[in-house]
Amino acid sequence: MSAMEAQQLHTVGEVAALARVTVRTLHHYDRIGLLVPSGRSQNGYRLYAYGDLERLRQIRLLRELRFSLDAIGQMLDAPAYDRRSALEAQRELLRERQERTDSIIRGVDRALRAMEQETEMDRTEMFEGLEEFDHAQYQDEAERRWGHSDEYRESMRRTRRYGKGDWARIKAEGEGVVARLAELMAEGAQAAGRAAMDLAEEHRCHIDRWFYPCSHGMHRNLAEMYTADPRFEEYFEKRARGLAVFVQDAIRANEARWRNRS
Repeated sequence: MSAMEAQQLHTVGEVAALARVTVRTLHHYDRIGLLVPSGRSQNGYRLYAYGDLERLRQIRLLRELRFSLDAIGQMLDAPAYDRRSALEAQRELLRERQERTDSIIRGVDRALRAMEQETEMDRTEMFEGLEEFDHAQYQDEAERRWGHSDEYRESMRRTRRYGKGDWARIKAEGEGVVARLAELMAEGAQAAGRAAMDLAEEHRCHIDRWFYPCSHGMHRNLAEMYTADPRFEEYFEKRARGLAVFVQDAIRANEARWRNRS
């Protein structure tokens, strides 16, 4: 009896029920090579082993953390992928999200109590859980440093048009790139490796698309602030210890890659 025959195998319908996904989803994952079942029955039906279920659980976790299917495939198939380190990093990201959600729920509960009691909310608690990186906090400093530049004026021109929906999308996109960089670092990937450099390029394009034309040289200069300025450093270090340096090194490597191609 082969090792495959000795272990319990599951049909696609059973796996769909276990994982609470549709059969169509599993078929799609198979077609794109994200989750190819380990075996087939004599009739050609898909059969999933325990290792396939483990991979599916990782896929579901990473989807919950808003990673694209393409990014998930690259992570899971990377030679340096460390499942334990990845799970620990995912746990931290989920814990951070849970803490933020709990904080928002507390704020909603206070708002409901204030409505029921026909009173006003405590102004110091009204926005608990809704904190974000405060661009306005640094606007005066930015104007002093770069107010004479075309990039600063372009950034002001663009951001004046943005509404709440735009800012929510900008935040989600930016946080997504940083989260994937944190995942790579947790997996033991090199900051100068292709995956990290590709994410650094995505980070540059995010700035270029939403704020101002950001050349590779400008991006590298911006990255120098990630460790030189404690406020920027804290932004990254809250997400993962050592992330500020990792992101900075990835951006440096990406800029060098671009120079070598020129």
